[in-house]
Amino acid sequence: MIAVLGLVVGVVVGLLVRPEVPAVVEPYLPIAVVAALDAVFGGLRAMLDGIFDDKVFVVSFLSNVVVAALIVFLGDKLGVGSQLSTGVVVVLGIRIFSNAAAIRRHVFRA
Repeated sequence: MIAVLGLVVGVVVGLLVRPEVPAVVEPYLPIAVVAALDAVFGGLRAMLDGIFDDKVFVVSFLSNVVVAALIVFLGDKLGVGSQLSTGVVVVLGIRIFSNAAAIRRHVFRA
């Protein structure tokens, strides 16, 4: 219940404050969100499988975001930022859909 309350408070504060993302960070934000979603779906899958560990989740969440941002940053410096961004989104997208399929199989027994 605390997590749901925190989510609601965060959404309301975000809507009221309307934070602006600095232009320097803008290319990395979508990749960070996709990486965070991958960690969230992985954590949900682990919880349903009964093997959830909060330390593993936090490390996975942070490392996914940092590694994805570093890959995009490196791609920008090499001049192939859009290609590496696409690669990161594809890989993380595959992981997200794989976890979503496992969650669906667990919930619906199908």
